[in-house]
Amino acid sequence: MSEPVKKPYNSALRTAQARATRRAIVDAAARLFIDRGYGATTVDAIAEAAQVSRKTVFTSVGGKSEALKLAIDWAITGDDEPVPLLERPHIKAAHRDPDARRILTGYARNACEVAERIAPLNAVAQAAAGLDAEIRALADQGRAQRLAGMRVLAQALADRGALKPGLTPAEAADILWLFNDPGVYHRLVIEQRWTPDRYQDWLAEALISLLIADDYQPGADSP
Repeated sequence: MSEPVKKPYNSALRTAQARATRRAIVDAAARLFIDRGYGATTVDAIAEAAQVSRKTVFTSVGGKSEALKLAIDWAITGDDEPVPLLERPHIKAAHRDPDARRILTGYARNACEVAERIAPLNAVAQAAAGLDAEIRALADQGRAQRLAGMRVLAQALADRGALKPGLTPAEAADILWLFNDPGVYHRLVIEQRWTPDRYQDWLAEALISLLIADDYQPGADSP
């Protein structure tokens, strides 16, 4: 009698299932962190909300700090693709625009979209940072990554000769970094009830006013 034919191992299906499980766990953790706070959220609660076992939470994601980090990372990019924000096509395309004012207008639009997703999770991380060394390190890493991104943006403005006289790219990056803090969005939109559209317009106007020289004119030979 011949041996039964074995079905080929479908690695693509297994990978998709693992990714879906991971997504469900991180989404559940994010909801609980926002609703209950980081300290009050247990791994058991995450497992129950995601409808998986406690062991699956650890094998798929890790502990609570890993779940929060992934939730923040995915909120920044808008998905779970392993592509850094600066490598996203829309960001790269924006940085190629020859007009510095349009770059900042587009940046404000993107920053508003990101802040809408990240602000509640950032508030969770800030509240937990004083009590948890892992979350404090995560918050510090987030600030450093934001500053690195703003340095790239500031240099793009400097390359176009757009910065105000006497304003260095490093100082421009610091200003962008300050306004890029999700806490600013949280205070104005969530606490003070600004609409996201109003916040976006204000952010673009403020950055253009603070960073761009009054007599700046985009050149045809700009990057």
